[in-house]
This record gives sequence, C-alpha cells and structure tokens, in this order.
Amino acid sequence: MKELKDKVAAITGAGSGIGKATAELLASQGCHLALSDVQGPALLAVAEQCRKHGVQVMTDTVDVANREAVYAWADRVARTMGHVHIIINNAGVALGATVEDMNYADFEWLMNINFWGVVYGTKAFLPHLKTAGEGHVVNISSVFGLIAVPTQSAYNAAKFAVKGFTEALREELVIEGSPIGVSCVHPGGIKTNIAANARLTASSGFTSSGSRLEMEKMFMTPPEQAARDIVNGIRRNRRRILIGPDAQVIDWVSRLLPEHYQDLLVLGGRWRRRSMLKSKGSATV
Repeated sequence: MKELKDKVAAITGAGSGIGKATAELLASQGCHLALSDVQGPALLAVAEQCRKHGVQVMTDTVDVANREAVYAWADRVARTMGHVHIIINNAGVALGATVEDMNYADFEWLMNINFWGVVYGTKAFLPHLKTAGEGHVVNISSVFGLIAVPTQSAYNAAKFAVKGFTEALREELVIEGSPIGVSCVHPGGIKTNIAANARLTASSGFTSSGSRLEMEKMFMTPPEQAARDIVNGIRRNRRRILIGPDAQVIDWVSRLLPEHYQDLLVLGGRWRRRSMLKSKGSATV
C-alpha cells in the first residue's frame, strides 16, 4: 500500500503513545481514521488533533479484550467509513512479576489484551480488508517477542505469541495470493506511559516511584519515530519492523547468541538482585 491518501486505518490504543503518534502521522498523509481506546477523553483529544488535517475521524471506546466489542467496532467502522484498509493492533499493557509471584488474574489480564486483543482485531477486520480489495494488518509485538527476560514471562508469552500468529497469517495470505500485507512490529524501549500504568509486584524490582523512573529512562525512542517506521513498513510491506537502536541490537543478539543471551541476562539479573538486597539491608540498619 504505497498510497495512503483517502485510505481508512483503524487503530487500537490510539489515545497515547505509538497509537497516538501513528494516528497523527497517517492523518497528515490524508488517511481517514477509526480510533479506539479504553480512555475516552484522551482519545477525543487525539481525534481533534487529527481532524485538523482535513480527514474523517471516528472514535469508539473499546476494550480489545472483549471479543464481541471488537467485532462490533469493526462492523461499525466498515459501515460508517465505507471501507477499511488498515488495522493496527496496538493496544497493550505491561506486567512485571516472577512466574512464582505472578497471580493468574494479572496473567489473564495481560494475555487478554496483548494477545487475544490482537487476534480479535485481526480476525474482525480481515474480512473488511479483503472486501476493500487491498489492505494491511499491523500487529505490535515487542523486542520481548524476540528474547525472554526475567520478570517478564507473561509479557514474553504474549509477544512471542503475537509474533508467531502474525508471521503465520502473512504466510497464509501470500499462499492464497491475497493483496493484504502483514507486518509484525518489534519496538524497543518507546517513550510511552506503559511503564507508569504497568502492574508490578515486588519481585519485579520496579515497584517504587524511583524504580519506575529508572525503568522509563531505558526507553530511548520517541513514539513519533515508531510511527514513522510503522508507516514506512506499511508502504514497503515489511514482514518485520524493528523500532529503535535497542531493537536492532536485541535482534542481532537473538540471532548470533540464541542460547547464550540468557546467560548475559542471568548475570545482569543476579547483579540487580544483589543490589536490591544490599539496598534493603542498608535501609534496615
């Protein structure tokens, strides 16, 4: 899809971060938008900004973990906008906990949004993309869909699953000769509010406000750069879109050290654990 003007793109999680930046970039290129988020006020502000580019924008408050709601939204978008050409399954949440400490409620909460939300969005919109005669599916995975990281087992599980699901979908559509492109996106640390809204247990090591700030400092890429990479990926029908220098490095490490990267992460985890214990010990003296 080299021409985006007058196309229609649906984006989940469009109220902030990557979703917001991508919506604004697409609007600047003449693409009409159907935006959804669970945060209504933030979504309306994004829509108002996008309309300044003279494009049509519709908004809906949608919980992507609700299959019926996602399918109803997809049908409403196609009916209201006439066609849908792009679905960007961007909505996501974070959870930090060891496997032992993580409770099932939090695990299911993350999987319902980060994995099932992608599946629902893909399956609900795919028939509409085919009806339009051309289109593109963009599913947001993560660099944590390339490597596993301590205290991120749930996030890893969801993002690895998104990668496998998306790559299989692309293969199926190529086999059938479909005009629908598919891209799997692997962002590194993007400056969004995902860390601020994450569910964290003490075992994650990031429960204090100071440690959350420490986590956020590792996010080096602005969402506007992520948006540019995603839109370029749609135009070029890229299979895999790596976002940020850290994503490039992690992809390289996962290929060259498919087993031994874990040893490096274990060393880092042990060092951090000793630092945490030492800090706690000093605090009790």
